[in-house]
Order: sequence, then structure tokens, then C-alpha cells
Amino acid sequence: MLSICGTDCCEKCPQKAACGGCIQTGGHPFGGSCVAAALIQQGGMSEFSKFKNDLICEINALELPALMVTDLNLLNGVYVNLEYCLPNGQKVKLLEDHKVYLGTQIETPGNDRCYGVVGDEQYLLVCTYGCNGADPQIVCYQKRKENTEL
Repeated sequence: MLSICGTDCCEKCPQKAACGGCIQTGGHPFGGSCVAAALIQQGGMSEFSKFKNDLICEINALELPALMVTDLNLLNGVYVNLEYCLPNGQKVKLLEDHKVYLGTQIETPGNDRCYGVVGDEQYLLVCTYGCNGADPQIVCYQKRKENTEL
């Protein structure tokens, strides 16, 4: 079965039983929200495409070394909501497990760390981490420049 965004991500998702399915939940998987479903329901596929392209441009405008994003994927928060250690020793998670974000992983040449990029209507997060998300470090966490109100 296709989802609201037209992909078959629901059929491929190992969390489908816990989620309830995109169409069945009206675009609120895991009781949260999906950036794609919300934008498509609000303004159609063109609204989602514009949002995705704007987010890519915003990420690339950061001009971080070896970070060039060409596409973003829908990612379940439970997989990308890493725990970061702040300078005071406190550990925090900045995302929500029950949301679906746009993001990607970018490998950096000659380095054993990757960039992780995640964004939604309100925030943009860029981090680096080692194998399997080990030792994540925040590079940038900021309010979106063009905040899309839903």
C-alpha cells in the first residue's frame, strides 16, 4: 500500500506494526507527525517538493567541509534521535522518536565519521558521529530560516 507521499515506505518499514501506517493514521505515524504527509495534505506534492529543495539549499548554505546534500529521505525519529553529551556532561536528545523527518547521512572522505543531517518544518540539525551512531557531536542545531507553519 502506498503512503500519502506516494512511496511504499510503509511496506518496507520494520516499525509498521507500532506505527499504524501512514494512510490509516492520517499522516500521524507513531502518534506523531510526518513532515511529508503534513506538507502534502496542506499544499500537495509541489509544496512538499519545494520544502525539500529549500531545506537542501539551507543545509548546503552552511558551507560545512565535505557536506554537500543532493537528496533527503524520510527518516523515522527513533533511528535518528541520537543522545548528545553537552559540555556540562548532561545528555540530551533533540528530536522526537515519534516523528518522521527529512534527512540523510553523508560520509566524509578520509574520515571515520559521518555527517547526519535532519530537518523538519521548525529545526535543522547537523551532527557528526562514528560507526553506528557512536559518539555523536552537534555541529549545528538551529531554528529554520524559513519556518513553514502547519
